[in-house]
Order: sequence, then C-alpha cells, then structure tokens
Amino acid sequence: MRKRIYEVIELARDGDRLSEIYDAAMMLLITLSLVPLLFKETTPLLQGIDRFCVAIFIVDYLLRWTTADFKLGKAGPTSFVRYPFTFMALVDLLSILPSLTVLNGGFKLLRILRMSRVFRVLRVLRAVRYSRSLRIIGNVLQRSKDSLIAVGTLAIAFILISAMIIFNAEPDSFDNYFEAVYWATISLTAVGYGDIYPVTVIGRAVAMISSLFGVAVVALPAGIITAGYMRAIEQRLDQMEAGAEKKKQEKAEEL
Repeated sequence: MRKRIYEVIELARDGDRLSEIYDAAMMLLITLSLVPLLFKETTPLLQGIDRFCVAIFIVDYLLRWTTADFKLGKAGPTSFVRYPFTFMALVDLLSILPSLTVLNGGFKLLRILRMSRVFRVLRVLRAVRYSRSLRIIGNVLQRSKDSLIAVGTLAIAFILISAMIIFNAEPDSFDNYFEAVYWATISLTAVGYGDIYPVTVIGRAVAMISSLFGVAVVALPAGIITAGYMRAIEQRLDQMEAGAEKKKQEKAEEL
C-alpha cells in the first residue's frame, strides 16, 4: 500500500494514469495557492483558497514523510528521521507554516512566519516535483553544476574587479564600494537602470569594456544549460522509443 502511494505522489511514470492525474491536480493547486499573494488585501474567499490548498499540502507532506524510506532508498527509521531535513521537505514546511493561523496563537515563531508572505512564495518550488520539464531542468543543473560554479565564480570575480576599477577611476560617482559593485552587477547583466553611471572619459571607457565582457560572461551559463537540456531531451526520446519498441516485441511474442 505504501509503495503504491509513493508511486502516485512521485513524478508519474509512463502509463501511470493515476499518478499523472495527481501531478496535474497538484500543479493546479500550486497555481491556485499563489492567487492570494497577488492581492494586498485579504478577503474571506482568498483565505478559504489558502486554507484549502494548505490542507492538501499538509496531507501531501505527511504522505511523503510516511513513504520516506522509498524516496531515500533506505529501510528502517533512519529515513523518516532524515526526510524532514531534506531540501524539498524544508521547502514544503516553510511554505505551509505561514498559513497555519490555527496553531500560531501561542507560538511567537509561527506569528512571525504568518506575517511573512515571502515563505508562501516558496510554493512555486513544489512544482519541480510534478513537472517533467522542470525535473529535466533540475537534472541538467545538477549535472552541469561544476561548469556553472566555474562560470559563477568567474562572474563574481569580474564584478568585484570591475567595481574596484571603476570605484578608483571615478570616485566622485560612487559613495562607497557597494555602489560600485551594484553598478558592475547591472552592467554585467546589461540591465543598466541609469541611476548610477560614469561621467568621466576613463569611467566610460571602463564601462564599455565591462559591458562587452559582461555579455560574454552572461551568455556562458545560458549555453551550458541549453546544451544540457537538449541532451536530456534526446535521452528522454531515446528511452521512449526503446520502451515503445520493447512493448511491440512483447506483443509480438504473445501473438
């Protein structure tokens, strides 16, 4: 029984209709739970939507906890102790706690969480479990983490060095080093809000060089993720073709 529950609440496998329905329903519920966050004022309808969604999320959390041994691949009580401290379990808990208005009467911590709408936005991350496309992107990020860490380190070093150069080349335009870092960051991403900008010839020269190199640095992670995503899609298609071919062979043998 618990094994079947685990199969249903996890990302659906090909042909598992019940699990596909569960995934679709949870995606719809996650989207619905974000609706109250689009409004500043709270109405009875929005409160009702939030409480309904949170009630389902709590059930989902408990089901995942009770099947933690299948998820973590280890039998025994250790899995049930470890599960609440896994990343997605913490995301689930932090997204649920702010809405537990019934329990927060005597707990100062929960009253603080209730005032924070930020934690409720974490419900978006729950969609990773139920979307195959998001799961593929997550796997791509995991496989490409070394390359992405290298590019991220390069970007941070580039920002800090550019900020140091512009801060010393044009000190009158920046009150402190943090403002120079802010300017270098928005220049790297080619956003350019225009609230801080160089006015001297040297400063503008630094800005042009920084922008040119920044475009290349920003393009690197996009290329890495795109290439990884395409490989994952090709592997997925190959698996589907292999599965279809296997089913044909099984049917032919039965005949």
